[in-house]
Amino acid sequence: MKQRILVAIIGVPALIGVLCFAPDWATAVLVAALCVIGCHEFMAAAAPEKAAHWWGLAATLSVFTVFTVYFSGGDFTGTAIHTIMVWLLAALIVVMFIAAVQAFGKDDELDFPDISAMAVSGLVIPLALGCLVRLRMLEYGAGLVLIPLVSAFMSDSLALFGGMLFGKTKLAPRVSPKKTREGAVSGLVGGMVGMILFRIFFFLCTEVQLHIGWCVLLGFVGAVLGQLGDLSFSCVKRQCGIKDYGRLLPGHGGVLDRFDSVIFAAPVTWMLINAVTLY
Repeated sequence: MKQRILVAIIGVPALIGVLCFAPDWATAVLVAALCVIGCHEFMAAAAPEKAAHWWGLAATLSVFTVFTVYFSGGDFTGTAIHTIMVWLLAALIVVMFIAAVQAFGKDDELDFPDISAMAVSGLVIPLALGCLVRLRMLEYGAGLVLIPLVSAFMSDSLALFGGMLFGKTKLAPRVSPKKTREGAVSGLVGGMVGMILFRIFFFLCTEVQLHIGWCVLLGFVGAVLGQLGDLSFSCVKRQCGIKDYGRLLPGHGGVLDRFDSVIFAAPVTWMLINAVTLY
């Protein structure tokens, strides 16, 4: 627990510093870096025998995916660089399948689970986390980009402490033995409370009043999806016979162990913010 808290004390301010105070391209670089690490973790878990040989291609695909998302928004919409990035990403996807055909019948051949692992780590996860980049590019994006993180992380934290204090009924014992229904409910409350607090800090920093109802909804949705993300990635871990995806973050595990909830929360948060009048 001490390691977990220490990593949070150091990591959260650093994360906020990049997301809120650096230019939006820095968010793209940070997300790309997280995706590269996450790509290695996912490939090592889902396709351990092939990871050393193939994760580089998946990691390259993940970087191009993130920057294609970046160059598809803001001032880049409709520009030549956006078109180029889309074509390069499409070419990389084709290369992945050509590589699978070329390797067929060899020691390092890619079977369907391997290709699926590459697609998830190189496309799905970067597309999901890329929504953080698009949030950062919005008006008041330096604050809005924190919404999926606040809802997901506050849900994680209160689910942990709520489960420790009140947990009696197992939530999904075969997937995550320590999670309880009481902890899950605490997590939902945590997501909503986190967004109410975020609304206060957002107003103090920008003098812009966010709609209280939408904030509570974003907190609830982020908490629900965050818990689904946690359980989904736990399913993969159970099937692969591992406890954590990595050891980069002591007390937390790997990048995917920490950001699995954000991967599910970020896309829906981005869609909701674009669909409603938040301020």
